[in-house]
Amino acid sequence: MRVRAFITGLAGPELLDQERAFLKEAAPWGLILFARNVQTPQQVKALVEEARAVLGWRAPVLIDQEGGRVQRLRPPHWREYPPAEVFGRLYGEDPAGALAATRLNSRLIAADLAELGIDVDCLPVADLRLPEGHGIIGNRAYGDTPDVVAALARAAAEGLLEGGVLPVLKHIPGHGRAPVDSHERLPRVEAPRDVLERTDFAAFRPLADLPLAMTAHVVYAAIDPDHPATTSRIVMDEVVRGFIGFSGLVMSDDLSMGALAGTVAERAAAALAAGCDMLLHCNGRMDEMIPVAAEAPLLDGRAATRAASALGARIAPAALDLDAMRRELATRVDKPA
Repeated sequence: MRVRAFITGLAGPELLDQERAFLKEAAPWGLILFARNVQTPQQVKALVEEARAVLGWRAPVLIDQEGGRVQRLRPPHWREYPPAEVFGRLYGEDPAGALAATRLNSRLIAADLAELGIDVDCLPVADLRLPEGHGIIGNRAYGDTPDVVAALARAAAEGLLEGGVLPVLKHIPGHGRAPVDSHERLPRVEAPRDVLERTDFAAFRPLADLPLAMTAHVVYAAIDPDHPATTSRIVMDEVVRGFIGFSGLVMSDDLSMGALAGTVAERAAAALAAGCDMLLHCNGRMDEMIPVAAEAPLLDGRAATRAASALGARIAPAALDLDAMRRELATRVDKPA
């Protein structure tokens, strides 16, 4: 099967003729949906089905459905889910109960996504919440210590996997100290390497076996003062694959974000050269999608092996009493059902 090593966004709630032609010709490995692609459950399901029909296989479909601020599926058609910090607070009172609640929360998110045909969620966030960090992470973090964050992120990932949805670990190797929003500008972290290894990077080490991860558009000056992790061969080799030991597929964060320099084609080439297995481009602009696709190689070698291993983790979820699970979650997080 001919697929290229990139994931693409779409412009709106329906597939455009130009997008059909693009998907058929460019053959991206996957798609990612945003709020602009979402109206009703029936519409989202139809969009996913049509895109997969054009691609000719059950291509992975991604979405950011963390809960809290980052939730593309929202009322009135979908439920609100709590942000990560809620589970972090619970952990301080009852670690076992917090882990159970986190897993349950993700299992319910997975049920919502699976109903639509979406099978990859850009969750969990293993970034620490640190005082010098920009609010772009904020309450999306489970906490400020690596052991707590790793434990809760593991529970979130397990809940998704049980529901047939692949988790994407982000933002490797850590966005928590970033002093600016990488959607807008390039963050530069000046902390010493030993501090990063004890804190930010340490949160990702226990999660190194997860199937998918997304990079951080962040410069770690003590390791590579010239390039953010996404385009740094040093960070990819020494930290992501080395110190952290991540063994799954690594995708870039969105290539259209303001943190990266150069044309989208130059960004794509730099991310691949650094060791990213997969390119991610999200904004749905055809004038950017085409050059990203042109840079994306056919998926082969270790990247293809990692991609196949990840897709092999998509299981058919067991039937569950979802209403009972929702009531249990509401009780655990002190929130009305």
